[in-house]
Amino acid sequence: MKKPDPHSDQRFLPYGRQSVDEADIAAVVSVLRGDWLTTGPAVDAFETALCEATGAKHAVACSNGTAALHLALLAASIGPGDSVIVPANTFLATANAARLVGAEIVFADIDPKSGQMLAKHAEAAYARAGSQRVAGVMPVYFAGQCAAPHELASFASTHGLRVIEDACHALGTTYRTAEGNHQVGSADHADMTTFSFHPVKTITTAEGGAIATRDADLADRLRRFRNHGMTRDPAQLTNAKLAHAADGDVNPWYYEMAEPGLNYRVSDLQCALGTSQLKRLPAIVDIRRALVAHYAKKLAPLAPLVQPLEIVNGCSASWHLQVVRINFAAAGTTRAEVMNALREQGVGSQVHYIPVPWQPYYRDRYGDTDFPGASAYYDTCLSLPLFETLTMAEVDRVVDTLESVLSGPRH
Repeated sequence: MKKPDPHSDQRFLPYGRQSVDEADIAAVVSVLRGDWLTTGPAVDAFETALCEATGAKHAVACSNGTAALHLALLAASIGPGDSVIVPANTFLATANAARLVGAEIVFADIDPKSGQMLAKHAEAAYARAGSQRVAGVMPVYFAGQCAAPHELASFASTHGLRVIEDACHALGTTYRTAEGNHQVGSADHADMTTFSFHPVKTITTAEGGAIATRDADLADRLRRFRNHGMTRDPAQLTNAKLAHAADGDVNPWYYEMAEPGLNYRVSDLQCALGTSQLKRLPAIVDIRRALVAHYAKKLAPLAPLVQPLEIVNGCSASWHLQVVRINFAAAGTTRAEVMNALREQGVGSQVHYIPVPWQPYYRDRYGDTDFPGASAYYDTCLSLPLFETLTMAEVDRVVDTLESVLSGPRH
């Protein structure tokens, strides 16, 4: 395989990367010049902007997407003795967060063409759980698509389950039901929706996450758990002798902890960056959708050897990932060989994801379980570059390089 020219002006294309502009930098510098670095007005401003962007009634920002999942489970009072349904195709954090609160995992299979857990998969997992006390379901909106949240909500309602949406890929995604259009994050069909703002996500706060909900009580619990379980709300204080001064006012230093929480706070620096980035969210989503559409057009001649993810009906995705499904055996090669050859020519790629039930911890805990959809998806998946500053010409370069690699001699 020909190696790239070291003098070439073509940049290396990772599968994902952040885009930070001068307005973002100015927003962060403004915080550095102010009085608050953490737990200040920039956090409130970011939460308000996130509500506006998603249609949420309440948004609680936190330190990262994994913290968001953990906080949501704590707020939902899911813990030891409970089980949670999680799709086999996700990042480790979705299942791990449930284990961190003491819950067990019931893994669900997925559709191999879209990578999504559908309501029928959740229903099958529930039936397989047998006598376990299933308390929640955590749909993962993989690559930015969501598969009929209203159908999952109906399934959950039938069985009395909490719905915690892992929408870490899906900020800016919308979907349709008979009632009209819905934004992911509005929690119209969930108790809570979690987001991640890692640098490869649609917008970034460097690291950071958030939980959106329509329920004021859940939002209050989320805020307490985010900050060690502390509250200064006079209505929630229980020790009147310690809490109140002789005149009946609450002592200015006083706080209480009804149950332990964590330090999952997010800084004003991060939230200033996030608020600035949210101003560009509609434009970023439009760019990503246009890039994915161009990928689909460019990839069409490579079918059936190479095919993009199947589009979920009724969903308008914001597209976090550009995943293709490749028949490596038919191409006479392996995924590792393809990834290495792409990298030699300046194109990064990644695998999203190794099925979580295959991880040693979960295999030891739950044994080997057959997930034919997840296995079929994993055998073919490869994520190609997708980010805001990627150009159409670079999409052409990626697909042309992939075609060359697949048609070239096997390493």
